[in-house]
Amino acid sequence: MPHRTTALRLAAPVAVLALALTACGGGDDDSGTDAKGGATTEATTQASPSPSQPASGGDMAQGESASGKVAEGPGEVTYDVLAQKVEVGTEAEAAKAVADAADAKGKVLATAHIKYTHQGGPALTEGSDVHDGTTVFADGQRGGVLIGAAEDAPGCEDPYDAESWKQGESHVFCETYVIPAGATSVEVHWSEEDGEPYVWKFPQK
Repeated sequence: MPHRTTALRLAAPVAVLALALTACGGGDDDSGTDAKGGATTEATTQASPSPSQPASGGDMAQGESASGKVAEGPGEVTYDVLAQKVEVGTEAEAAKAVADAADAKGKVLATAHIKYTHQGGPALTEGSDVHDGTTVFADGQRGGVLIGAAEDAPGCEDPYDAESWKQGESHVFCETYVIPAGATSVEVHWSEEDGEPYVWKFPQK
């Protein structure tokens, strides 16, 4: 499945709302989103981590980055992850973006821009899976992931085009979700596999 980027500028209603809004009490059972299969798997909450394995996750300040490891094709890569911003659209834009406008009634599109920096490990040769750990929440509920969104929005890159990604290089990938209109807080969650999510909060006016 192509990577999901912002659908705020789609010219035709070709995207599909893949996940219904799911009630979730905070971010304790956040999950990684499989961009290749369009499915979402629940992250396993770790019990008490050993002293040699510090706990991951937690609330992040705006502009604060997290560090985590991801199993990529060539081997394990350490990334610096920073949720830069969230663009929230209108109900009219959401209705135009999805295949069935009824799916977007009372909802808007939220596109998160996340910057990933390769900090350690082998260079990537066939794209990246680092974005699989990203989800978007609104007022404590997981949004509905938008599949088939355009990949040509300004500032957004396709993770499957990130070839020859070497240490020190950065890329910005975007995730578009459908959230309730009028949400007062949007959160970007990112976690390592089986790890607790790092959470960036973006209050809405």
